[in-house]
Amino acid sequence: MVQVDVFWSYGIGASFATAAAYRLGSDAGAPGRRAFRWSDPYLMVTVLYCAVLFAPSGAWLLWDFPDWETMQVAHGHGSLPAWLVALFAATNVSQGVLGYRVAARLIEAGRVYAAYLQAGVGYFGMFFILVHGWDGRGYQRFFSADRETFAHWPESPGPGEALSRVGDWLVSPVALTLYGMGAVLVPVMLAVMASWLRSGRSESGTGAAPGRLRIVGGVLGAVFGVALGSAVASSVLVHLLGWWLGVPAAAALVAVLVVRRGTGAAHRTFGLLALPDRAGGRPRSVPAAG
Repeated sequence: MVQVDVFWSYGIGASFATAAAYRLGSDAGAPGRRAFRWSDPYLMVTVLYCAVLFAPSGAWLLWDFPDWETMQVAHGHGSLPAWLVALFAATNVSQGVLGYRVAARLIEAGRVYAAYLQAGVGYFGMFFILVHGWDGRGYQRFFSADRETFAHWPESPGPGEALSRVGDWLVSPVALTLYGMGAVLVPVMLAVMASWLRSGRSESGTGAAPGRLRIVGGVLGAVFGVALGSAVASSVLVHLLGWWLGVPAAAALVAVLVVRRGTGAAHRTFGLLALPDRAGGRPRSVPAAG
């Protein structure tokens, strides 16, 4: 969706940079020497992914489902000014570059975990908009194929009715299009990240590289377990406490249970990927299964 892609593309860029942490970390001590060169091959792959795959998928959805893609704000193509469409396409690439550069800068400064969290910030922002939105009805907008469907959602649906509407959406044209796009976008991203992580770890001489399945599990767990779970929990707190109390409560929850080193959920998935604790430093050991 238009509103979430700004955060999503930022998370994609930061994810690619983090996957290249071993290579980018070789420039630790000389911040900016590599990460801000357009000749950086990892940056180029990030740009190509965002420009050739991610941005076109957003444009496709915006053209075919303008009301859904704008979270039911637009009535149709006539409601979309040309400058908004152009800006949307541009940010799908520019935010990916920004996410990569911010994460790469942190890696070169020796702050690999902080770079990893940049991806989490992007995905958390994406999921919070999808789950909560600006009025607590974000999930209803997401699971509505068009404005008419969204208009028939009760403001506080019961579990049975909500599940029924989600089931209807899962076989809608929007969902079917997303399945096809996901079958291309997700495997390509995971393959690139796994390749960079494994080769970087092997070339660093710090131990055996984690298996591809472990990397895929770690990435998917970080996105759909940690980031999505944090967004859902934050939405619940905002619903219960309101914005003024819910946001600080959510921030405290994320700080203690998610971000905290050693025990936080994000730090545990960071360990699964066998990333270095700091650029040029020793990587985290890969924890035993289970």
